[in-house]
Parts: sequence; C-alpha cells; structure tokens
Amino acid sequence: MGPVAIIGVGLMGGSLGLALRSRAGARDIRGYDPDAGAVRAGLERGAITHGCATVDEAVDGAAAVFVAAPVGMIAGLARQALAASSADCVVSDVGSSKSSVLAQLTTVERERFIGGHPICGSERGGVEHAREDLFAGATYFLTPAAEARPELFERLHGIVAATGARPSAIDPEVHDRLMALVSHLPHVIASALIHQAAATAPQGREALRSAGPSFTDLTRVAGANPPLWADILLANSEAVIGAIDDQVRRLGEVVTALASGDRTWLETFMSGAAAGRARLREAEPEVLPEPWRVVVAMPNRPGVISDIATILGHAHINIEDLSLRSGAGADEGELSVVVTGQAAAERARDLVAERGYSARLEHVE
Repeated sequence: MGPVAIIGVGLMGGSLGLALRSRAGARDIRGYDPDAGAVRAGLERGAITHGCATVDEAVDGAAAVFVAAPVGMIAGLARQALAASSADCVVSDVGSSKSSVLAQLTTVERERFIGGHPICGSERGGVEHAREDLFAGATYFLTPAAEARPELFERLHGIVAATGARPSAIDPEVHDRLMALVSHLPHVIASALIHQAAATAPQGREALRSAGPSFTDLTRVAGANPPLWADILLANSEAVIGAIDDQVRRLGEVVTALASGDRTWLETFMSGAAAGRARLREAEPEVLPEPWRVVVAMPNRPGVISDIATILGHAHINIEDLSLRSGAGADEGELSVVVTGQAAAERARDLVAERGYSARLEHVE
C-alpha cells in the first residue's frame, strides 16, 4: 500500500490509521491536524507514522488522502489536498453529508475526489479513543461522482476493504436522504422531546424526573456534541427538512385518528411499526462463502464505474473484491467484481444488464 495521508487525527482518522497499519500492513501513514497535541497523541498511539505540520506536507507523494474533519471544513480541506497532491492520488473523506461537498468541487476535482462515509463511530471523540477494529464489519458508503476515475475508485475500494469495512457505492443524494432519515432526524426528534419534557411540569411534577426507560432509550442521542451536529444538520439541511416535513405529516395523521377516535387506524399504525421494527432487528441470513465473479464489459466513457458500483450498492449487493482492466481508445475494458453467493451474482448480472451493460458470471474456485 502506498503512503496514506490523514487530515484530522481524531477518533475516525486515528481509527483509520490503526486499521490500515494493523490489518493492511500500511507502513507510511502521515497525519496532519491543526491541534498539534492530536498529532503527538496519534504518534504515541501508533495511528500515524509521521506527524506533519501542514496539509501540503502530509499529502505530498500520498497515494490516498482521507479528510477526517468537521463536515463544514471538508470541502475546503479536500480542495487543498487535491491541489497539493499528485495527479494519481485519490482524495476521500469520512463525513456524513456528501452532496454539499461535491457541490463545492469543480468537474476536474471530482475526478479524484470520491466521498466516503463509514457507518460506525463512538460517543467518545479524540484519537485517544481510536480503535483498530472500529470499521470491522461496518458498511462504508462510497459516493463517486460521474467524473470519478475508475482506477482511483478501485484503489479506494481496496483501501476501505483492507480496514475490515464493507464498501458499498451509493448515489450522493440518495446517501444524504438516507442519513437524514436514519441518523439526522433521530437527533432532531430526541432533542425536541427533551426540550418538550424539560419545559413540562404539570402541577409541579417535572416530566423529566418522571421518565421511564422507553423515554431514556428514545432520547439517548439528544444533545450529543452540539457543534458537530449543528454542522451536520446545516450541511444536509435540504434532506433533513424533507425528513422533518414527512414526519410532521405522519404525526398529523395520528392527530386525525385520535381526534376521530379511529381505533382501527391506530392499531394498524402500531402493528405496522412493530413489523418494521422486526425488520430492523433481524440478523442477515448466513451465506455460505461461495464467491462468484461478475465480469462487466465496461465502455470507455466517463461515469461507467460509478454507475455500475452504485447499481449494486443500491441493491444491497456487497462487492467483496473489485478489479479493473481499462480499455485503450474506444476499446471496452472489464470490471470484475466478486460477490458472495450465486443468487447475488445472478442478481448483479441482471441489474447491470438492465442498464445496458454486458456481463458474464464466473464461479471462483
């Protein structure tokens, strides 16, 4: 693995460095952070091998750069890293909002910037809490723009997989809508419930001091890291507003049912939630480790690899391995992806065929 630069030596950046060193055998991990103490702590923890005084110093000669900074700073740092790094360096991030970052990059910059978002973390921040197993088994979204260079996506996919994470391509706008619903909206609702209860004291009895376990569980994330979450909500404001509007509509339906005494509707509403909750908690079925290779003929035009990878990512088909043979001139190249199970392979072949790509299956012995 070539040199990797980490911009922001905190929990996520530090865990990434530890994972690459222990799981992928990376020997050259450069770290930069505006807090010199974080750099020193990263060196002491072994999360980075070299401490750097500037972004430019960290990215010089790097094969990959990861920006692990507050979401409001990602675009600026990504542009700085792109400008200072070589033409064959891929730049990524670990932020929870993707469209707002891409919107601030030029078409040329989007060739080498491929967003990323690992679905993992900890309530405790700082490199002192970094763990080499933080990414193990976690979904790690990759959000390539149409301009993304195929060979750089291939490299980033391999680096992410080496941490123990499960890389999955997804459209940036789809990512933001999903995160608004399953991550950002819960923080808003939890905080709103705490505010509502804190302001309520019927006949002097404080609501917060009367709350049971269900209220405590539901509001666990309320007020978590206010500066960080203010940045996240603002960066993904359009999608969060849409999720809030939809939640208001659903609560309005409850109000209507209560006002009209519609018991049947309320029972259906609650039983539907129970069924959804069961799907949330059910474990993924165990799949026999039978690898299949899907080989896709890849036209030599921009956006193909991001299109194919995103098709599979949206279908929840996990790519265990990925390799690319580029074509020359007008010749087609080949994208080879390894998935687990014949059914997943056949589904992948059919999905890419529906999009107009030719594909064949090979059983991996």
